[in-house]
Amino acid sequence: MDYEELKKNADGIINTHLGFAMVAGAVPLPIVDIAAVTAIQMDMLQQLAKLYEVDFNGERGKSIALSLIGSTFGTTLGRLGASAVKTIPGIGTILGISSQVILSGAATFAIGKVFQSHFENGGNFFDFNVRSMKEKFEEFLNIGKKVAKDQQKNKNKNDILATIEKLKELKDKGTISEEEFEKSKTELLGKLHG
Repeated sequence: MDYEELKKNADGIINTHLGFAMVAGAVPLPIVDIAAVTAIQMDMLQQLAKLYEVDFNGERGKSIALSLIGSTFGTTLGRLGASAVKTIPGIGTILGISSQVILSGAATFAIGKVFQSHFENGGNFFDFNVRSMKEKFEEFLNIGKKVAKDQQKNKNKNDILATIEKLKELKDKGTISEEEFEKSKTELLGKLHG
């Protein structure tokens, strides 16, 4: 596969998972949304590793992703705050969901792009240096916010149905419970018909 085709495939993986993460960020259950987004990010890293023929290491990938997100203090507080705000009935749920949707998509995009760049330069999970990639992560995070906002405007029912499938996979893996899956699915289907 040539470089352009490889890059196109990697961009497709990243953009697909950005969409999944945005919908998972809309899960109305605090903390469950973050767990679902993290699982989606790990699936993205696994697919990118396979594409670039890099041995996947889930624990190391999760550690790096959390370190990158944690290195940008505002993003960490924003994700936790947006998730926690969902506990406030009514307006809190709406505010929390809208913030979490964009942050989830942007963080997923940034993680994907940083790993894409690292893998393109021959890197793997064990030679990844969080400090040296922090600035690049922040740049991609800002780009990701714009991409997420644009994608949110263009969201359609195929995204919702695909996200329900992704949530089902997470339920089947034990990442989220049957109850969390059913509640999220019902809410997503309501958006589809409402």
